[in-house]
Amino acid sequence: MADVERMSRVDTAWLRMDNDVNLMMIVGVWLLTPAITLQALQQRIQEKLLKYPRFGHKVVVDAMGAAWVPDEKLDIRQHVASAKLKPKKGESERHALQRLCGELAATPLDNTRPLWQFHLIDRYEGGSAIIVRIHHCIGDGISLNSVMLSITDGGADPPKRRKRVEPVEAAEPDWLSDAVLKPLSDIAIKAIGMYGSGMAKSIDALSNPQQPLLGSVDMARSGLKVVNDVAALALMPDDSATLLKGTARQPLSGRKVVAWSEPMPLDQIKAVGKALSCTVNDVLLSCVAGAIGSYLQGRGQDPAGLEIRAMVPVNLRPLDKAWQLGNRFGLAPLVLPIGVDNPVQRVYAVRRRMDQLKGSYQPLLAFAVLSVSGLFIKPVQDVVLGLFAKKATAVMTNVPGPGVALKFCGSTLRQTMFWVPASGNIGVGVSILSYGGGVQFGLITDEALCPEPQQIIDRFEPEFDKLRWLSMMLPWPGQEAT
Repeated sequence: MADVERMSRVDTAWLRMDNDVNLMMIVGVWLLTPAITLQALQQRIQEKLLKYPRFGHKVVVDAMGAAWVPDEKLDIRQHVASAKLKPKKGESERHALQRLCGELAATPLDNTRPLWQFHLIDRYEGGSAIIVRIHHCIGDGISLNSVMLSITDGGADPPKRRKRVEPVEAAEPDWLSDAVLKPLSDIAIKAIGMYGSGMAKSIDALSNPQQPLLGSVDMARSGLKVVNDVAALALMPDDSATLLKGTARQPLSGRKVVAWSEPMPLDQIKAVGKALSCTVNDVLLSCVAGAIGSYLQGRGQDPAGLEIRAMVPVNLRPLDKAWQLGNRFGLAPLVLPIGVDNPVQRVYAVRRRMDQLKGSYQPLLAFAVLSVSGLFIKPVQDVVLGLFAKKATAVMTNVPGPGVALKFCGSTLRQTMFWVPASGNIGVGVSILSYGGGVQFGLITDEALCPEPQQIIDRFEPEFDKLRWLSMMLPWPGQEAT
């Protein structure tokens, strides 16, 4: 069949990861001023988004896995439709929008059509709001962010390339070389910090078998590192039991609630990071840990001495290929020191944990696990991926956006936010997005674990304020020794 393309094993794994309480949808919101029309939105999506073939393909599941098949009956009106906010008595427009986002995050997409949808609220705070839903099997956060930016005014179309069509019955190339090793170009290695100590050379040797492997000291060291990282993943204990951890005794409901913060100035965050000799990520993740710890304390659970893990996506693709769809990322378990009350001690604790992840093969190994699980039937895949869910409380991602506000259909895109899906029985998703000179946090939770995520969101900025004021009082005695 012409134009039919086999779905990669990794994308197949994400396709089949949907369950009764977690759908694998990335949900986003754009806030525009002034308002735009439904006709303008439909025309823009028709002209720009559908230049990416995957958005014109539906998913057909077969005995071999799944395939991308052109949807000959694609109707833009079914994918780009209007929606209305229905505020409850005394409810603000913002809260009504958050409630609608949560409802849509728990509503499956129509699997007989391409797995994406835009919902336009044409009257929101004097402008418009757009809710976007895209299934994770289409692409990861980095690629989808690139695609979404391309549909803004002046956004670049995807590069033209020679069309490559594979018949349905074509055998898939060896997953290890095709899905794991080839993406690890020098750019991707640098992007995830896997350089130095011979790692880049070792990966290059694996990717190019004609180069000698045996007898290489670097290769031996890297091999030992891989063995240690495999052991670390296998022997990692289950995460701490907190009010935010889904368990058999504390099951998820499948009902989603979302919240987001107002942007904080990026230049201030950079200044605090510089003063503390930390990265922007260290500062932001410290604020996340502090906010969660403060929330738990407010709910009667003492966080002292507790740590929780967040599975953090790590990009495994060259950054200049971000426009290419599909999933090319691994997962790294980041320990969040929610039980450290001192903000300065906490940010240095986060920095130590981030440093430990640099040079780790764990993201690559997690990608390999996802690749292999795509070969299994769904019940076996669920067991394999359930191991990740037991090790973590949350999924957390940080996506950099443009430094200036963009235009869309002639209107200003004044604010944007997205939420990541969680797998298994994980009930918390944390999103950090920089855009237009600001950084904001987003949170999606299962209603049974955290019915009011805004209570956590509202704690992020106060945690940053503590760091900001303390950084102005430097030097901090013993800060490096903690």
